[in-house]
Amino acid sequence: MKILFSFLPKEEQRLSLINRFPQVDFIFHKDLNENELKTASVFVTYGEDLKPSHIEGAKKLKWVMVASAGLEKMPLQEIAQRNILLTNVRGIHKTPMAESILAHILSIKKSLPLIAENQKKAEWSKRVPSSELYGSTALIIGPGAIGGEVGRLLQAFGVHTIGCNRSGKTASYMDEMVSFKSLKEVLPKADIVISILPSTEETRGLLTYEHFKSMKESAIFMNYGRGDLLKEQDLKQALEDNCIAYAVLDVFAKEPLESDHPFWSMPNVIISPHISSHSSQYVVRALEIFSRNLTSYLNEESNFENVIDVSRGY
Repeated sequence: MKILFSFLPKEEQRLSLINRFPQVDFIFHKDLNENELKTASVFVTYGEDLKPSHIEGAKKLKWVMVASAGLEKMPLQEIAQRNILLTNVRGIHKTPMAESILAHILSIKKSLPLIAENQKKAEWSKRVPSSELYGSTALIIGPGAIGGEVGRLLQAFGVHTIGCNRSGKTASYMDEMVSFKSLKEVLPKADIVISILPSTEETRGLLTYEHFKSMKESAIFMNYGRGDLLKEQDLKQALEDNCIAYAVLDVFAKEPLESDHPFWSMPNVIISPHISSHSSQYVVRALEIFSRNLTSYLNEESNFENVIDVSRGY
């Protein structure tokens, strides 16, 4: 059985897979090798290189493993038509992303950017605003694995957490839960609004100017899900109108963000260039999930982790 990678794990990681699964023919490339894909049974990818034409030509393909959580660039319809197993690495992002989110919140609350600027100017100034997380309220839109970890950390700081998802069903480390339908009702309560939503038909354009207008003027808005959650012009206008105090953005409608985009020069916008999930442990964790699933695959079992409902895209 041939397994094709379109990215190159470290040498010790490649050797570990080869030694653990000697019955498998592993092919590693830095990018997608179309000829190798035609005879591969399993394809391991970051999810941005696979096109509908590739699915058509990959007659032996039975399983696609995406070493990412996002699937919006995948040819889902063609994968569904071929009944190809699709899995991802949902859950491995929760530690680095939750730490990144908390770091930015604390940085704003404790005015770390201003402190850094004062240091550059050798300016001894105690006129630095500082506020506490304790006693505040955070609305987490998309309280899955990542959102739950964010909620856990925030609760440790004494923050009241409200989760918001499609159904309103209970999620881990949320003090309250609401559905998308009740979003406007809870936004005025939140000091921090964090979106960690995937890109689906239900989430694209979910937030509008009216949502930002209903938030506290002191609120921090953070988007760590997907850029198509909102129209960037709506967010820009909301910031200019002082509807909210800050926006921390890790994702954008078009990436990389163009150098002349107004967000770069706005004093109340913090740009994180889609790096919140970066970690030295990222590939390690991804390959751990892949190895467990590969063991099940080789044993002809069906207990796979992170199987994607292709019709929903998550």
